[in-house]
Amino acid sequence: MFIKGIQKVTLLDYPGKVACTFFTAGCNMRCPFCQNASLVTHIDEERIAEEEALAFLKERVGKLDAVCISGGEPCVQPDLKSFLRKVKELGFLIKLDTNGTKPLVVQELVHEGLIDYVAMDVKNVWEKYSLTSGSTGFVDEIKQTITFLKESGLPHEFRTTVVREFHTKEDLVSLAKILAPSNFYLQQFRLSDDVINPDLHAYEKEEMQEILDACQQVSSHVFLRGI
Repeated sequence: MFIKGIQKVTLLDYPGKVACTFFTAGCNMRCPFCQNASLVTHIDEERIAEEEALAFLKERVGKLDAVCISGGEPCVQPDLKSFLRKVKELGFLIKLDTNGTKPLVVQELVHEGLIDYVAMDVKNVWEKYSLTSGSTGFVDEIKQTITFLKESGLPHEFRTTVVREFHTKEDLVSLAKILAPSNFYLQQFRLSDDVINPDLHAYEKEEMQEILDACQQVSSHVFLRGI
């Protein structure tokens, strides 16, 4: 596993659980609003050894409930499954953050009981996906992952980082229809030093509330996050 960083404790990333988060390097997308640009565009050979990561977890058995695997895109890691199996053997719940471009990987991990919760980023409506994700293709795979998660019975959520330059209220209402009845989180974009494109803008809080109100007309499972 190419692990670039560890957040030792988080109360936010896994709903209702005390967790840590491992950040993997590498991604098959180049979303301009990505908050982890250093994991995507500045990959080098500095990494946290798998043995070190597992030793960290062994010391926290009974103290942490869960481990979140984020990125980058964890599903591009060839040894993801073997690493998750070792984490499971320590007794932790596992949450996977994914962009949904590797449906067969997600399905295999679910079927083998290696993940307990999935948070999937849905970048935009289909006709704007390439613009928003900075990559071409993947729409068919993303649709497949969405369908699988909705039918799997596994706890999951979908989420979209809302950026003024990429999303309209109508786009997000369309997504709310597609993703219903699953929980769908609208995340307010935040500019940081590690954003790929620093020339992007967020909607104001009041505007986000208006977007939420419109989305809740088509699905009662839409929520705001990061406001």
